[in-house]
Amino acid sequence: MTMLHIGCHLSPAKGLWNMAKTSVLLGGDTFQFFARNPRGSKAKPLDRQDADAFTSYLNEQSFAPILVHAPYTLNPCAEKDEVRDFAKLALMGDLARIESMHLPLYNLHPGSHVGQGTKIGIEKTSALLNEVLSETSFSGTVLLETMAGQGSEIGGTFEEIREMIDRIAQRKKVGVCLDTCHVFAAGYDIASDPDRVLTEFDRIIGLDKLKYIHLNDSKFGCGMHKDRHAAIGAGEIGLEGIRRIVNHPALNKLPFCLETPHEELSAYADEIRLVRSLIQYE
Repeated sequence: MTMLHIGCHLSPAKGLWNMAKTSVLLGGDTFQFFARNPRGSKAKPLDRQDADAFTSYLNEQSFAPILVHAPYTLNPCAEKDEVRDFAKLALMGDLARIESMHLPLYNLHPGSHVGQGTKIGIEKTSALLNEVLSETSFSGTVLLETMAGQGSEIGGTFEEIREMIDRIAQRKKVGVCLDTCHVFAAGYDIASDPDRVLTEFDRIIGLDKLKYIHLNDSKFGCGMHKDRHAAIGAGEIGLEGIRRIVNHPALNKLPFCLETPHEELSAYADEIRLVRSLIQYE
């Protein structure tokens, strides 16, 4: 087995190149960052010199794929046209931006139907992605994130994710990011029986669609539909559950990103070391 690819969510506030160097200092070889303010609408102008230095550094350091995350404010299945129009505008801008940076993976929460019903939510998110992918030259993959099924979220079951993918014309450009806290909260006991969960994922979606893992523990129990991340080993998934996940042959070659709640970056260095210590090398 090769070395685990792992990192954590980082901020590009001090520059893209600086962010990549921070990842290495923390012991990571992958990471995730927001394409724009996660709670706002504006993206900072791209500093081309910084972006080029960033790209060169990623290649020099042999990073695993990097994940760019859509802002939380996007709701591709919103009832209001202006909210969906903003989602489309932001998605198209983000995909053009990361294409210019040679970053192939973009992560998206499928959205919340807010009372319209799951069926309409799925139809609207798929329709929006069809528009965006047909109107951009993005050559990478948009990842639909597995959700906890909290409130009116869509994407809380593998069947819902599959239905969205099936409705997208350019489905080769769509994949999945599996969040361990979210699937656990949604009722998939990945802590105790990752074999069963991943067999079900493969049957319904296909493991070939799985491109990235958000590695998080959960503050709440399996099937409680509460999206509350916990530090690794400090939640209901537990250290043994995390050990089973990171050593699973269907997952252990994929990149993992920590989205755990820590105030200091040094805590992520500790957590990266902890997760690496769980790997059972053959």
